[in-house]
Amino acid sequence: MRLGVIDIGSNTVHLLVVDAHRGARPLPATSHKRDLRLSEHVTDDGTIDDDGVKQLVAFVHECQQVAEDQGVEEMQGFVTSAVREAPNGSAVLAELRDETGVDLVVLTGEQEARATFLAARRWLGWSAGTLLLLDIGGGSLEVAQGLDEDPDVAFSLPLGAGRLTRDQLPGDPPTPEVVREARRRIRAEIAGAMRPLAKAATPDRVVGTSKTFRSLARVAGAAPSAEGPYVVRLLRREDVTSEVASLSQMTRAERAELPGVSVARAGQLLAGALVAEAAMELFGVEVLEILPWALREGVILRRLDQLTD
Repeated sequence: MRLGVIDIGSNTVHLLVVDAHRGARPLPATSHKRDLRLSEHVTDDGTIDDDGVKQLVAFVHECQQVAEDQGVEEMQGFVTSAVREAPNGSAVLAELRDETGVDLVVLTGEQEARATFLAARRWLGWSAGTLLLLDIGGGSLEVAQGLDEDPDVAFSLPLGAGRLTRDQLPGDPPTPEVVREARRRIRAEIAGAMRPLAKAATPDRVVGTSKTFRSLARVAGAAPSAEGPYVVRLLRREDVTSEVASLSQMTRAERAELPGVSVARAGQLLAGALVAEAAMELFGVEVLEILPWALREGVILRRLDQLTD
């Protein structure tokens, strides 16, 4: 079957179309995405503003047209922290349903972590042993660890790169005092949530599955995406620490000139680096592997598992 999945995240709205069959690897057919950056359309009380909703509705209409053109048989969609946490989130979902007919599922942070972990497990296989997964989105940080396809530990923290940039890192570049305070808050948040991991088994492999990790690895010298998904890409903590020092002194325009960093993501890269460094240090991670599959693929795999032969 040809399956379409719309992922409405804090940064990007992304339609992924795959040819999917139970027991087989989903094969990407086409992709359609846009950096709407909903996290920047949030008012002081967390409400998504009218312009953000208008752009979201228009782009979902675009996704529907692409899906129809590509012969999609079934369409699914989900939203994450930007809509989930908005006081008007229910109204946004209702408007999307009324205007487009698409009924979107609201994923909790823990559900995000578990679905992303499933994607990582399927990509690496059982031989990878116990996995520790880290995913830095626009609105949240997802953490999961376990030996099976469903992790033993899974949780989400409000430490997304877009959220932190908006709320804690004003300035271009932010002052050293602002960066230090953001660093302190990030580490306190992670340290307060790490007890379940401290009681779990030591992971055999640690993986990162987000655009933030891919960008940080590319800046540190990892292979570009053009070389394909099977190239091993690693990110070392020492490189992240070095990047934090340099990124904190760069303007957004200067960050956008770095390899693998888009103009749309440049403003959030420092926040992402601060979260990556904190998580890697507090969890005792010296190096992690960047994986190409993440939340969207996890949702697709869950759907395929429901199909009958």
